[in-house]
Formats: sequence, structure tokens, C-alpha cells
Amino acid sequence: MAQTERREHILACISSSPSNAKIIRTAATMAGAFGGTFTALYVRTPASEMMKEEDRRRLQANIRLAEELGAEITTVTGTNVPLQIAEFARVSGTTKIVIGRRSVARRILRGKPTLTDELIAQVPNLEIHIIPDPENEGRRHRRLPRLPQPISLTGRDLLITILCLGGVTLLGLLLLRFGLTEANILPIYILGVLLTSLFTEGYACSVIASLLSVVLFNYFFTEPKFTFHAYEPGYPVTFLILLTVSVITGTLAAKLKDHAAMTAQAAYRTNVLFDTDQMLLQAGDDADILRITAEQLMKLLKRDIVVYPEERGALGECYVVPAGEDAPAEKYRSAEETETARLAWEQKSRTGAYTKTRPKAVCQYLPIRIHGQAFGVVGFAADKHEPDALENSVVLSMLGECALAMENRRNAMDKENAALMAKNEQMRANFLRAVSHDLRTPLTSISGNAGNLLGNYEKMEQGTRIQAVTDIYEDAQWLTQLVENLLSVSRIEDGKLPIRREAQLAADVVAEALAHVSPEADRHRIRTEFEDEFLLARMDARLIMQVIVNLVNNAAVYTPEGSEIVVSVRKREDEVVFAVEDNGPGIPAELRDQVFEMFYTGQKAEGARRRGLGLGLALCRSILHAHDSEILLESLEPHGCRFSFALPREEVKMDE
Repeated sequence: MAQTERREHILACISSSPSNAKIIRTAATMAGAFGGTFTALYVRTPASEMMKEEDRRRLQANIRLAEELGAEITTVTGTNVPLQIAEFARVSGTTKIVIGRRSVARRILRGKPTLTDELIAQVPNLEIHIIPDPENEGRRHRRLPRLPQPISLTGRDLLITILCLGGVTLLGLLLLRFGLTEANILPIYILGVLLTSLFTEGYACSVIASLLSVVLFNYFFTEPKFTFHAYEPGYPVTFLILLTVSVITGTLAAKLKDHAAMTAQAAYRTNVLFDTDQMLLQAGDDADILRITAEQLMKLLKRDIVVYPEERGALGECYVVPAGEDAPAEKYRSAEETETARLAWEQKSRTGAYTKTRPKAVCQYLPIRIHGQAFGVVGFAADKHEPDALENSVVLSMLGECALAMENRRNAMDKENAALMAKNEQMRANFLRAVSHDLRTPLTSISGNAGNLLGNYEKMEQGTRIQAVTDIYEDAQWLTQLVENLLSVSRIEDGKLPIRREAQLAADVVAEALAHVSPEADRHRIRTEFEDEFLLARMDARLIMQVIVNLVNNAAVYTPEGSEIVVSVRKREDEVVFAVEDNGPGIPAELRDQVFEMFYTGQKAEGARRRGLGLGLALCRSILHAHDSEILLESLEPHGCRFSFALPREEVKMDE
């Protein structure tokens, strides 16, 4: 058996390097050549926060280039870049990784493995393609390492640093009074550096606190005290160790704090994306889907969101989901902004702020698209800083989920409409079949009797002539009732039949209905049972009479001649229950759900002149639905069945 060919999955690593565009294009070319998928991965580290504005813009440009070339943009967060790339490659089924030569440069410490070496160690079965980077080759050795965050000092951070060091110094002096030695006081300054790192921003205050801790310890706790001299020859080593430990402690604390903040931010964005998925599953229509997406984007970006829904193949009127109460919505509805959104719709790519297409626009606009089809345009207000790579990735994911939800909903509607059309077509075919078959008998009878009367009237006996006219009358009545049922079902289903509910005597409604049953019912024993002849029910008497007539006629058609039909009325709490039961053969359990469907007819009783079109019970159900009631079917022992329904009971009001 031939093995299934494995599809190639190309992974390109995104960075802010000027040559990264070459890497992205190479990876896209490889994906096209192999007919595989293409993913662009950006690893966000704490060092990403210190990125210069120029590098930040270049990174966003590289991400947009990858998006235009058909890549799926993915952002992960971590501190170990090769480990994050390797983990993602394993999870996503990557077959080839494309990186630049700048990424494999040797570290300052000789012998430390390159990024390529670490990737090979992590994923030895993957191909790693290295793209030469002549632009950076000559200057990479001159680059000096930078701190993961820029050195910045604020008055607040300096105040916190002074308070922390002052506090630990006072604590040390207090402990010295209780007889503790200098060795016990030394770790307190390490604690001060750690507290400074936790409560200040960046690394600057941590370094300052490390230097000051050595100075303060020398001034207050070494002999001679309150000077910067030291008698003991080993103190310089002690000071050096204290400085080293303090710097390392402060740096690690700052790194852990930054990593925790970055992890919390990533968790928040992931939670927003997860909530969006859950909410979209419960959305009712396209407008609801767009509203949910816009609100979630506003929560993610903390910016005003502008939505242009698709209407009849074009963009409709926009609406704004403001991030604050005083959002100036009118500036988003200008002709320039509308034109920028229209370009995003037509080109199926992002336009507006931070892009080359109308970069001076107030918003950046992105189409809601999937599989080449656009369902609208969403824009977010421009700010001083463009959303970072992780935010951009989450935004694209949310828009993709929005487009998928809208596509799934429309596909479901198309399937539902197709099923409804098929059902209507089937009903139409059943109706035509039933009409052509079942109307033939009464029409043939009417035509035959009429022709016989015309041709042989003088020769026919009086009784024969009366029987022929009677047959014509009964067949005409049957056809009239059929047409009335058809019209009634159609008008009730369309909501065009007015319902006039009034308090009516149940016994009078039953008596009037039995006066209008078909002649076939005369061949059966019809009996009535009233628990109380003065029961009042709220109903449209004309329609409820039709229900009772149809139920009695139905029992007459499907039970043998001479069977008993009982029409009963009884009281149940605040309802009046009407029931029509017979002692015929009954209805099999597997057919009980079908008897209320239009055009369904069962096996008629022996001796019945004709079967109906299957409209009687369907009409009963429609009338009772209009009365907010249901019709129930029960089996009787040893045989027979009962149809019943309930209507609201009214109290008899008598004037005193």
C-alpha cells in the first residue's frame, strides 16, 4: 500500500532585520514550489519592549509582507528563542525552517552554541535553511550587547530606590544594636536591591541600588564607621562580592517581573480570543457576529473600532464601537475614511494608518475575509504606536474567526433553505399527487351522475333521480370542505386569519359542530359527554367548531361503520379539555408523529367512500397553535384512540 505523501510546512522566522523581507520571500517561494503551507513566526521576548521605533516599524512591515504572501502569522512569547521555535515547529508539524545568517552569529562567549546549533539539538529531523545576510555580515562583530530594556529614570523610581535602601539601612542599624554582626546585616542589602527591582521599572534603579548598597554598607557598618575607608584587607573582596550578587539579584528580579508581565499580557489576549470564539458560537446573525467581534477588538486594543458590514455585495453604513464615552464618532464617517475602508474591501488587504495605502487615515482598516470572500471591513483608531506583533496576530485571528462564523452561518442558512425548498417541492408533489388521485373519484361521480340525469332523466325512477342528486350534492360538499381546509391552512400559516377569542359555552360549540359533520358520520354512533353544561372556554368559536368537525370526520373515515365516537368536555384546573375518541382499530405508535403532517393519509376504513387529502388534522394543529394550545393523541385500551386539546376556562359572571 502506497504511503500518503506528507505535505510540506515551511516556517519563516520574523524579525526587525532589514534583510528579513528576503527570508520571508524565500520561504514563500519554497512553500509555493513544494505546494505546502507557509507560517511566519515571531518570538516575542522581554527585549522586544526596548525596540527602537525604526525597528518596530520594520517589524510590522515584515509581518504585513508575510501576510500578503499568504503566510499564517503566529506570535509566541518566551525568553529562549531557539526553544520557542523548536516547540512551535514540533506542535505545528513544520518540515523546513528558514532563518537568516545574522541569527546564527557566534555569541561573545567563545564556544557558546549558535541558534542553529540549538535548533538542530532540539529538532534534529528538520531541515534548517540559512539565508545569507551580506548587509549585516560586516557589522555584526561590531555590535555591542544591549540591556534587555532601556535605561530610564523617573522621580518615582528614584524615590522608591531611596526608600528601600534607607529602610534596609535603618533595619541594619537596629539589628546592630541587638548585637548582630556585619555578616548578618550584609544580606539585608541584597533584600533592598531585590525590593527595588520589584517596585521600579527597568534595570537602571537595580544597578544604582547595587552600587549604593555597597557604599552604604561600607559607610555605616565597616570600621572605621561613617567613613568610606576600610581597615580590614578582605573588605574589597567582600564589597566586590556584594556588588556582584546585588547586580545579579536585581537583574534576575527585573527579568522575572518583565517575563511575568509579558506572560500575563499574553494570557489576557489569549483569553480575549477564547472568549470571542465562545461568544461567536452563540451569535444569532451576521449583525450579532460583527458586534461581538468589534466589542472584543475594542477590549483587546483599547481603541475605537469602526465596522462596515457587507450589504448586498457592497459596504453598508458604518457604526462605531467606542473605547470611551467621549469618542468623536463623526471623524470616522468622513468621505476619506469611507474611501479608505472601501479600498480595503476591494483589495482585500489592510489600508489606512501604518500602511502605504492612505497612511494619513484616522484608522487602519482590515477586511473580514476567508477563502477569498470578504464579509465586511473593521477599522481601529490609529495611535502613536502601532499594535505589536502579538496584538496583530490576535487581531488577525479574531477577524478570521469572525469571517469563519459568518461563512458557517451562511452555509447553514443555504442548507436550511435548500432543505426547505426540497421539503416544499416534496409537499407540492404530494399535493398534486393527492389532488390528481383523490379528486378524480368525486369529480367522476359528479360528472357521471350529472350526465345520467341529463340523458335519462325521464326514464329514471323518482328514487334513482333523488339518489343521483344527493350523490352530486355530497360530492360537491366534500369538495367545498376540501377547498375551505386548504384556504384555512394557508391563511393560518401565513398569519392572515384573525383570531377572535371570546368566552363561549363549550356545550353549544360542540352541538353546533356536530350539526355540520359529514354524512359519513351518520353511519356511526356519535355520543356526547359533558361534565358541566355551563363550562365557558375562551376561544374563536368558528375555528374550534372546525377542529371538532375535522376530528369527528377523521374518526368516521378511519373506523368501521357502526363504531362509536364520543365527544366529551370536562374541567381541569383552569382549563376546559375537549376530546374526541373512538373504538376503532387505533393508530400504530410509529405513525403518530406523521398524522398531523399535511397530505399524510392513513389506511381508510372498509366501506369509506373516499379518503381525504390529509389536511384535516394539519388544520386542527394550526388552529390550536393559533390558540396557544396543542393537540394530543393517545391510544385507548383495548383499541381506539383519543384526540384532545385544552383551552383557557372562563368563570360564569352573573349579575346580582
